[in-house]
Amino acid sequence: MSSSFLYTRRRITNALALTLSMFATLIGLIFLAWILWETLRQGIGALDVKLFTKITAYGEDGGLLNAMVGSLIINFIGIALATPIGVLAGAWLAEYANRTRLGESIRFLNDILLSAPSIVLGLFVYTIIVLPTTALTSGNTTFSGLAGGVALALIALPVIVRTTDEMLRLVPSTLREASLSLGIPQWKLTTQILMRSARSGIITGVLLALARISGETAPLLFTAFGNNYLTFNPMDKMSSLPQMIYQYANDPGEGLHAIAWAGAFVITMFVLLLSLASRLVLSRNKVSHD
Repeated sequence: MSSSFLYTRRRITNALALTLSMFATLIGLIFLAWILWETLRQGIGALDVKLFTKITAYGEDGGLLNAMVGSLIINFIGIALATPIGVLAGAWLAEYANRTRLGESIRFLNDILLSAPSIVLGLFVYTIIVLPTTALTSGNTTFSGLAGGVALALIALPVIVRTTDEMLRLVPSTLREASLSLGIPQWKLTTQILMRSARSGIITGVLLALARISGETAPLLFTAFGNNYLTFNPMDKMSSLPQMIYQYANDPGEGLHAIAWAGAFVITMFVLLLSLASRLVLSRNKVSHD
């Protein structure tokens, strides 16, 4: 087989693969633009000041203030619980249990938790938190924003664990060898050198986990439940944007449908901004290393 024939075949294969990749990217961008346009078109009538200043108790004349505040509180609780546990667990997997049978088993279980249906995790938190506290309060069902935050933490946890593990394993082994040769303890090497080197990747994982939990509805139906009034107490029933979108989308009122679409647009833009922020963190780290 001549070299010219091999060269031609490789060029054709490369052009075909590049064309298919560009086509797949174009399809993804079209669907993204379609989603953004459809949510904006359907909810443009409700995108006004009252959406951010009024609560849902006013119905079609209300807004989503309580749902937005509730989402911020519940997501903050979830990410605050998941981040330290996830980062420490990922660091232990990468630096202390790497290439061991125990470490591989934990990674496998973490992957199972990563793909577990969110409604199952919501039912689990309902069983271990909501039901026991209900029994202690003489049958008064104790849905709460805290329970919702715990459910979201279980969803975010495997994302952070996996990202931290992968980012630390990408740090060159020569950095570990040089540090240990200078007599630096393993714990100090992990916390002050390796984590600092992988900091942007870990932050990106946390942002992606936050984006992952921002649109969850099913676990919050069993934990936070919802509240038509504004509350800042995580021990009370608490509303959230995904839950209010689900509730209003099932309502026959056209005005409530418009509010649901406006809420969907807000939460879509929030997730999009988080994704862009994660890309910005990675690009800055790449430039600094170059």
